[in-house]
Amino acid sequence: MKFLIDECLSPALAALAQRNGYGESSHIVWMKLAGYKDWQLRSVIFNGNWTFVTTNSEDFRGPRHNPGSSGIYAALDLHAGLICLNGPLDMARKLQLELFGRALGELATNDDLVNKVLEITADYDEVRILRYLLPKPG
Repeated sequence: MKFLIDECLSPALAALAQRNGYGESSHIVWMKLAGYKDWQLRSVIFNGNWTFVTTNSEDFRGPRHNPGSSGIYAALDLHAGLICLNGPLDMARKLQLELFGRALGELATNDDLVNKVLEITADYDEVRILRYLLPKPG
């Protein structure tokens, strides 16, 4: 598994992934893709077999109440996984690292993210972890 960290998140997340054994992980800025629109990243993510990490959850998975109904992952039959870090719009680097650390901990017990979304949500003083299939079986 290798992570591609969205430019809305700190490059420190990619460094954290590398220190935790995900040596091929990278950051959008490191790949000289800063400023690309989400739809422009689609081919990079899927052709590179990246597990994408973002705070732009709705853009990638669709609305929270109906994931897969829209978003970049909606029409995919196969993907390497999506990690959504949900928190305040101006999420501080410390919180980003905490949420991504929780994601890495979750993956330590089950690293299968093929066709799955892992959402880590900071809500006041609580962190919720949710994993689900996308696309949904049907």
